[in-house]
Amino acid sequence: MSSAHSQTAAGSGLRNSLAIGALGVVFGDIGTSPLYALRESIEHLPAADRAAGVYGVLSLIFWSLLIVVSLKYATVVMRADNRGEGGIFALLALSGMDRTPKAKRFVTPGIFVVLIGAAMICGEGVITPAISVLSATEGLKVILPAAGDYVIPICIAILIALFWVQQRGTHTIGAVFGPVMLVWFSTLGILGLVRLFDAPEVLGSLNPMHAFDLLRTHPESVTKILGSVVLAITGVEALYADMGHFGRSAILKAWYGLVLPGLTLNYFGQGAYVIAHPTETHNPFLALAPEGVLRGALLLLSLVAAVIASQALISGTFSLIRQAMQLGFFPRLKVLHTNAEQRGQIYVPLANFGLAAGAITTVLLFRSSSALAAAYGIAVTGTMAVTTFALFFVATRSWKWSALPAALMCLGFWAVDLGFFFANLPKFFDGGWLPIAIGLSLLAVMVTWKMGRLEIQEKVYGEAIGGIELGDIAKSSHIVRVPGSAVFMVGTPRGTPLALLHHLKANKCLQETVVLLTIVTEEVPTVDDEDRMTLESRGNGVWRAIGRYGYMESPNVANMCERIRAQGVDVNTQSTTFYFNREMIIGGGTARMFEWQKALYAFLSRNARPVKDYYQILPTQIIEIGLPVQL
Repeated sequence: MSSAHSQTAAGSGLRNSLAIGALGVVFGDIGTSPLYALRESIEHLPAADRAAGVYGVLSLIFWSLLIVVSLKYATVVMRADNRGEGGIFALLALSGMDRTPKAKRFVTPGIFVVLIGAAMICGEGVITPAISVLSATEGLKVILPAAGDYVIPICIAILIALFWVQQRGTHTIGAVFGPVMLVWFSTLGILGLVRLFDAPEVLGSLNPMHAFDLLRTHPESVTKILGSVVLAITGVEALYADMGHFGRSAILKAWYGLVLPGLTLNYFGQGAYVIAHPTETHNPFLALAPEGVLRGALLLLSLVAAVIASQALISGTFSLIRQAMQLGFFPRLKVLHTNAEQRGQIYVPLANFGLAAGAITTVLLFRSSSALAAAYGIAVTGTMAVTTFALFFVATRSWKWSALPAALMCLGFWAVDLGFFFANLPKFFDGGWLPIAIGLSLLAVMVTWKMGRLEIQEKVYGEAIGGIELGDIAKSSHIVRVPGSAVFMVGTPRGTPLALLHHLKANKCLQETVVLLTIVTEEVPTVDDEDRMTLESRGNGVWRAIGRYGYMESPNVANMCERIRAQGVDVNTQSTTFYFNREMIIGGGTARMFEWQKALYAFLSRNARPVKDYYQILPTQIIEIGLPVQL
């Protein structure tokens, strides 16, 4: 092997090791579940039968981790990558459900189901910081019983600090996330291994028959037990959504080499402790560490791990919302890039405020992690079921599987997903209404915005005159050509924008250089640089340009103009005038929407970030032309 090749291999190995270390952030939500999952599960067992029931609970947790995380997500779902990226919208793109002729005219049932999953993930983004930080903070009552009255204020203070720091970006503190989570998972495994010696017979729970026996002998508690066991796998969607940051290979190495062993040892260690001390079940996690300094250190480490787990979900929610905006499912919001070197590190102020308000309100409403656990689970299991639904279409359309094996596979996964989902439904009145309410609100916004955009696309841009006619208009003797350049933003890559027609009608003039610019979001996370733009001449100084961006990228019109200029078109970014339509929504039309949807869309349209701001163009270079649209 050559020296250069050896150096390359060594560098690759080092980068891989660092990536595996940072992967602790991806597993943060699953990694903090030992704080409450086993405790909540065994609380539903009769006190006289609690020790024996621990075997069944541990068996359920262990096999849930294997079936849901290892088999479904790590082995199958994570194969569905869109140029390396994962997540619910990657499944939508790979399934092709949004590229059918019907999808171009309205929101199809398939797209509607996928949007339910996206909305539920946002609901999880509210609940996860609340339950993770609250459950870790509650450990204070074990070490300092007198601190019980301060748990809620301390939890809220931590949440306020967590959401406040989002505006500064995560690139600075993110450097320590990986090493901290490496310490966390190592600590989980070591503490669990030590406690296993209290009752080594607990390893018999690896036999799945203990799970079946528990459910068979306690039919009255099946839903409560399953509804609590699911807390052990609540972060599973994050594995798939964050795949693009590290890659499937590194995630699998971290899962099988670090996370799964650490979680298994810790759960079994907690189980051994409960069997040896059947009356001490209030906090079996902290009980793993000896009293004194070590227990205090474990509490501090659990707080840091909870913050990291929350940070991962907050960042994931920001990314999900930007993807929804790019794909036309969400109103435009202000998006700030917090790191010039990492385009994935973004901050969405309005979303951050909503998550913060939701998380703090949740803590004040439920006041304990046990009460909040009732609200946790519905959102996750609902999203898991949606993922399986979309996976069937990916398998048959993208992977070219025949329908029968794809259906059999998905039915098997669905049996588990729906089993957990229906087990969580009885929690509705105990707090399960919260993620459903959040999900339904966001679903209404996404469906309404998409339907509104489709209607406007058809009513406004569908009626534009053919682009070839603009060349004839430009050379008309009735039109005066004036010096300078103008860029007209066009909603579709065909036709002439109404803003240009209004401009001609009112001013009887046209700049010497006219560019019709369309920004298109492709069904891929990122677009290769060579495919970023196409440019063609329409004659008489008129050009049509199409800029292409992936759904994880933010459009940059200034950069697009520089590309146009580099191809010989006389466009000066600093002095060019940009023309936009400003839609003014009027109800009472024939749009295929309910009246409440028309009113909601009008409200969202008025309050969405203006397109000119979204494209980051100086206000002094913009002319907006009002465009009344009746829905």
